[in-house]
Amino acid sequence: MTQELITISPVDGSVAVQRRYATSDGIRAALARANLAQRAWQDAPLASRAALVTSAVEALVAQKDAIAEELTRQMGRPIRYTPGEVDGFAARARHMIAIAEESLQEVVPPAIDGYTRFIKRTAVGVVLVVAPWNYPLLTAVNAIVPALLAGNTVLLKHSAQTPLVAERFAAAFRTAGLPEGVFQYLHLTHDDTRRVIRSPEVNFVCFTGSVAGGVVIEEAAVGRFIGVGLELGGNDPAYVRPDADLAHAVETLVDGAFFNAGQSCCGIQRIYVHSSLYKEFIARAVALTNQYVLGDPLDPQTTLGPVVSTRAAAEIRAIVSEALDKGATGLIDARAFAMDKAGTPYMAPQILVDVNHSMKIMADECFGPVCGVMPVAGDDEAIRLMNDSPYGLTAAVFTRDVDAALRIGERIETGTWFMNRCDFLDPALAWTGVKRSGRGVTLSSIGFEHLTRAKSYHLKTNL
Repeated sequence: MTQELITISPVDGSVAVQRRYATSDGIRAALARANLAQRAWQDAPLASRAALVTSAVEALVAQKDAIAEELTRQMGRPIRYTPGEVDGFAARARHMIAIAEESLQEVVPPAIDGYTRFIKRTAVGVVLVVAPWNYPLLTAVNAIVPALLAGNTVLLKHSAQTPLVAERFAAAFRTAGLPEGVFQYLHLTHDDTRRVIRSPEVNFVCFTGSVAGGVVIEEAAVGRFIGVGLELGGNDPAYVRPDADLAHAVETLVDGAFFNAGQSCCGIQRIYVHSSLYKEFIARAVALTNQYVLGDPLDPQTTLGPVVSTRAAAEIRAIVSEALDKGATGLIDARAFAMDKAGTPYMAPQILVDVNHSMKIMADECFGPVCGVMPVAGDDEAIRLMNDSPYGLTAAVFTRDVDAALRIGERIETGTWFMNRCDFLDPALAWTGVKRSGRGVTLSSIGFEHLTRAKSYHLKTNL
């Protein structure tokens, strides 16, 4: 029996996409094409590669409305927001194109008479990109565009929840006239993904997903001595200092916790508020959260859509129940959200207080529209609690004191440190995590370093 990829829409439980998985012959052929195409692509001038990638970006952006609706149907984000992902994709891609020439230039050490010395950044070869469903364009572009600009060929394995994104990428690259084999996608089972990672043609793997998924990727690559970039989970904290602009902090953090139904690796899950502001913060946050409209994400009035699946909703509800059983208090009455119903992907947002770090909501990744809020006495307590986590993707402080923000940031174990914002990615900065949030870097000039290998040239010329 032919295995099929079937995507169930969280919108209404219907089949959104149905595709055949790649066959063994199809996988071997794709690997061979990627390997064959790579050298010629690497040898093409950077300006030519950049022009083709730019054309592909513009071709994809031209389909923004259609892509936005596909995203909503596949993973449930409200239609009022999904066009923004296409815009974000374009911004990241254009930035990486703009900095490619400078980022990929040779490194020339101080001159020595009689010698020519330099370091070239050469392509690693064939790059496998394994992308998730929660931000399917944004996570994929982080690796695809810089990998191609650096002279690599790319194989994309996208999530089974958002397979149409892979097909949209391929269509855009075809429209741009990219040479055959330079970019391809494969709809793969988990077992076949592992086999591809073990294939000698693959030279680097970029993975975005869960910690458990990252472990599988690393295990598959063991003994191959190839690079593996892992952008994994988060349980990201924020600290509201007594000098914070409270209205701004509330608005930013509620959005950071509940945008995309909380399904963001860098979404806010833990909030620590100075005791002098705690009661007012809670009152304002509850009032703002109660303004969300949970409903059909294809309705432009909806501001909170379903989570990705009924199973995911059940797991999130279990985390909330565990916190309540341990003494937490839920401040949002789910009955005020008519679409909230057990056994469906639709669930109300929740703010939990009276929480502590023995609860999963404060200790592990939840990936849903839930956050926990605790009062703290000051900076030292906030720092201790923020660092009391196996994750370290992003963290944020809300304060008017820049010096304090920098001082606290030096002590926080995180990949990105924010002041007065959160749940955001700047393509000019390195996107990276510490601890169980992963390793490696995408975006920024440093991202190119992880998709190239250094090759030193040492020429004795004084014979």
